[in-house]
Amino acid sequence: MTFLNLDHISANPLAPEVKDAMIQAIQSDYHNPSSQHQAGEHAAGLLEDARQKTAQLLGARDPKEIVFTSNGTESVNHALKGVAYANKEKGKHIITSNIEHNAIHRSLKRLTSQGFKVTSLPVDEGGRVDPKEVEKAITEETILVSVMHSNNETGTIQPIEEIGKVVKDHHILFHTDAVDSVGLVPLDVQELHADLLSFASNTMYGPSGVGGLYIRQGTRLFPLLDGGTQENSKRAGAENLIGIIGHGKAAELALHNMDSRQKHLAHLKELLLSELPNYIDEYIINTNLDHSLPHLVNVSIKYIEGESVMLMLSEEDIAVATKSACATGSLRASHVLLSLGLSHADAQGTLVISFGQENTEEDVYRFLGALKNIVDTLRAMSPLYKKAYQATTQE
Repeated sequence: MTFLNLDHISANPLAPEVKDAMIQAIQSDYHNPSSQHQAGEHAAGLLEDARQKTAQLLGARDPKEIVFTSNGTESVNHALKGVAYANKEKGKHIITSNIEHNAIHRSLKRLTSQGFKVTSLPVDEGGRVDPKEVEKAITEETILVSVMHSNNETGTIQPIEEIGKVVKDHHILFHTDAVDSVGLVPLDVQELHADLLSFASNTMYGPSGVGGLYIRQGTRLFPLLDGGTQENSKRAGAENLIGIIGHGKAAELALHNMDSRQKHLAHLKELLLSELPNYIDEYIINTNLDHSLPHLVNVSIKYIEGESVMLMLSEEDIAVATKSACATGSLRASHVLLSLGLSHADAQGTLVISFGQENTEEDVYRFLGALKNIVDTLRAMSPLYKKAYQATTQE
């Protein structure tokens, strides 16, 4: 049986065009872009070409506003800590939300240990931050607001344009973690009023090990790495040129294929949601279906553990997730789902299904068939299910 990947939120295959571009670069374009000889100048041209393509994808006005990093986590760290260190004389208050990625939460935890204050806002029943609550939380000490564009567990998209407008009106810097959105949905940093935006290449069928940070011209940011003057003196160290060349091709493809990619993924998502009731009952959809990524569904199946389902699906050569890959190994229920008001038991019964451009309708039905058998098996052994069933029959 062939392997079925329904965990694209964790990893995507390289697009064939990206792979070809990287192989060609490995063979001939391996020089250091900072070198002043002819080969180095050629490498620098390739680097700037990738920067230009990324700027076009994000709606950046100047390619120099794109700084390449090693991944989304580094980009988030650079944005939060860079702004905090560069602006601490103005104030030490930062606003965020309860559902952010661990890269945000742990970066802010580090900053709180250094004297910064953090306000973490709740989300409504739809999993979204209220822009009015952002405005209420702003004080004279606030130097940064950071709210993710889309959640990596539920796929819910935040009202970033409205939040960005509020923040802009107060002349405060605004960062959004768009790692799971860039390349999947249209984004324009001007419309979002973003001063900083984090992204990663692997979410758009580019290589792992390449990320980036959009930094609006004029934004004060303290560099985290000391060394050379690479990346417009924003990020020291020789760039991962081969990976960045691959990323440039991925950005180009994402911009060109955005509409068709969205339609295909949304069709598979709609098929899953429409067919799911025919296979299992008693579940909770945690994804905001009016405001969400086109390829992701977060579902909590009552009375069983999501991790058990995931492992049994893996035995069927089907890959899904239970929560963020960065949180794997933690025995705690997802902080994102608890913020939505789920009980610990329901949160522990969660699966995250995320489609990719290579998936088909047949994949959806294969997954649902396997899921039904596994849920039936686990519920037959579940004391929670037996208790709920007995309570129903006694009523």
